[in-house]
Amino acid sequence: MYELKTKENDLSVMAFIETVERPKKREDAYRLVDIFTEATGYKAKMWGPSIIGFGSYHYKYASGHEGDAPLVGFSPRKAKISLYFATGDEQREELLKDFGKHTTGKACVYINKVADIDVDVLKALIQQSVAFLREMYPGE
Repeated sequence: MYELKTKENDLSVMAFIETVERPKKREDAYRLVDIFTEATGYKAKMWGPSIIGFGSYHYKYASGHEGDAPLVGFSPRKAKISLYFATGDEQREELLKDFGKHTTGKACVYINKVADIDVDVLKALIQQSVAFLREMYPGE
């Protein structure tokens, strides 16, 4: 049976952020913790070795695969900062139009630094993603 690598754990978020090599990226990571905490009301938790997540939900796909994941989160990766939002939320695209400098993947939005984006739009993206997942997976 497949086991998820990205599980919530008790590693220290602050200790992880302190391992981020570049001071500006480390500073952005601390700022993002504050923004995500304010927008969600959840405390930052580590998911796997490098994702900082906020809140959680339990999903179950039609295939039978199920697990737990953070509602939203981010990771200060070496190249870019990955922001994790819900997949399948069509309102995300509308919000991203006013977000600032970014690129997107299936579930991720990538930014170079917080200064490149509109923080109010980030908060709206976070809150929209949480609301979308709460509706998709009610029970949490």
